[in-house]
Amino acid sequence: MKEFISDFNKLVKLRLTLTVVFSASISFLVGATQQGDIIWLNWLILTIGGFFVTGSANGFNEIIERDLDKLMKRTADRPLPAGRMTTGQALVLSVFMGIFGTLLLVRLNFLAGLLSVFSIILYAFVYTPLKQKSPIAVFVGAFPGALPPLIGYYAAFKSAGFGFEYAAVSEAAIVITPWVLFLIQFFWQFPHFWAIAWVADEDYKNAGFRLLPSTRKDKVSAWMIFISALLMIPVSFLPLHYGFGGYVFTAVSLLGGLLFSFYGYKHLVHMTDVTAKKVMFTSFIYLPLTQLVLLFDFIPLK
Repeated sequence: MKEFISDFNKLVKLRLTLTVVFSASISFLVGATQQGDIIWLNWLILTIGGFFVTGSANGFNEIIERDLDKLMKRTADRPLPAGRMTTGQALVLSVFMGIFGTLLLVRLNFLAGLLSVFSIILYAFVYTPLKQKSPIAVFVGAFPGALPPLIGYYAAFKSAGFGFEYAAVSEAAIVITPWVLFLIQFFWQFPHFWAIAWVADEDYKNAGFRLLPSTRKDKVSAWMIFISALLMIPVSFLPLHYGFGGYVFTAVSLLGGLLFSFYGYKHLVHMTDVTAKKVMFTSFIYLPLTQLVLLFDFIPLK
């Protein structure tokens, strides 16, 4: 049983899944704050549903890449390449998680459920095969990677088909807030993933993955990491500009963007794994910290 739990955690990429669930759950609380009514049971349902949907997408990803995972040190001990789990077992678990998780999210909001299905398809069956073909995979993967805030936010609202029962909520609250949250997470992924791709480049090359912008650890890729880090500065002002982010959030987000830019510049100058790791670790801290601060410094739109 202990071995199964360990293998299940590796199949669903537990740390990644928990990060995604955290992002969705914070956005749910932001959406609930917008409408002035936090239903904690629904938050729990979202958390469970989001866990299973994300775990399903990661499970399909590992099924597709099972032979490639054998070629990389960082993934060789996953249950499929290590032979501790069969493809059939992983497929049953992934399908079950996808169906169960989606049904839970649809119960909260039809649009949230629909977006969850879209995220599984885009991540597992579009992004995953692209990783061997072109660096554009990072751009494609940024879309499902940025959907958790949308899913979480919309899950806080009761739906009537594609619409919302809360007629008193302004259109701006339904459109602007969630899509700005989406954009922040979308842009964040580029310095995050490119820094990881730089550090893990040799391992990725063993599996034929082409994730750096130029496919190499060269000046072009270093410039792209720096530019993507620099973009986090204007992105930090979006919630303030649209009126739902306070000054505390803006200050914290701006400091994060400046830190991103500083380490991105240092990486551009030195181009080492050490400098890339600093960009990577900044990305680990930036997203959950700014999301938490926004929750407490959120201004509901009228």
